[in-house]
Amino acid sequence: MLTTPTPHISAKPGDFGKTVLMPGDPLRSKFIAENFLENPVLVNNVRGVQGYTGFYKGVKVSVMASGMGMPAIGIYSHELFNGYGVENIIRVGSAGAIQEHIHLYDLVIAQGACTDSNFAHQFHLPGTFAPIASWELLSQAVKAAQARGAVYHVGNVNSSDTFYGDHAGVPEGLDSLYALKKMGVMALEMEAAALYMNAARYGKRALCICTISDHVLTGELTTSEQRQNSFTTMMEVALDVAAAMENREGRH
Repeated sequence: MLTTPTPHISAKPGDFGKTVLMPGDPLRSKFIAENFLENPVLVNNVRGVQGYTGFYKGVKVSVMASGMGMPAIGIYSHELFNGYGVENIIRVGSAGAIQEHIHLYDLVIAQGACTDSNFAHQFHLPGTFAPIASWELLSQAVKAAQARGAVYHVGNVNSSDTFYGDHAGVPEGLDSLYALKKMGVMALEMEAAALYMNAARYGKRALCICTISDHVLTGELTTSEQRQNSFTTMMEVALDVAAAMENREGRH
């Protein structure tokens, strides 16, 4: 167990709920807290990474940004899991679709997370580790998405260490993208695999729910403001999961 405050989180013990929503963007964290939580309190602002705790449907829930990339979410999820007793982390982010049947604003719920990252090397595992979501969180997310009438897809995403690949103008550089597409990978993002591995290592639960912000095949895009403020269905689904998990655990 880490002592608190941790190197990157200034909150006190007990400041976080059992479930933390983790958008990449601190402004999205602020938006969720101000628009969906009752009586939100800022519990962390180290490096401008805003973390809030409030109540949703009577359940104590927190939201804190992760920043971009696997090293960042690896640090914050490690400290939340090991320093603050957090049991569930739900990434609420954006992703780029690579399948024709997936469209802007659809939800992708990451059952698994492929990756080109070396994040798993630290665990000294033989062969290849398959980072997967918590079934409890995944099944609750599907129920919540159905109840809200959301358009959603469940399957693999790809968590990459690179946003700007060094293949501009080189047709062969797109081979990896089409290889992922033909294997049924739904979308590209940058954090889920590390989150899933940390959850596995420390006996916790994790899930990644993303809203499609752009389509790699068609070139369709959303704006930064839309990504910050308009992905509300994803936020509501994640909050519904947080409430359901609290009520589920309360019955046991």
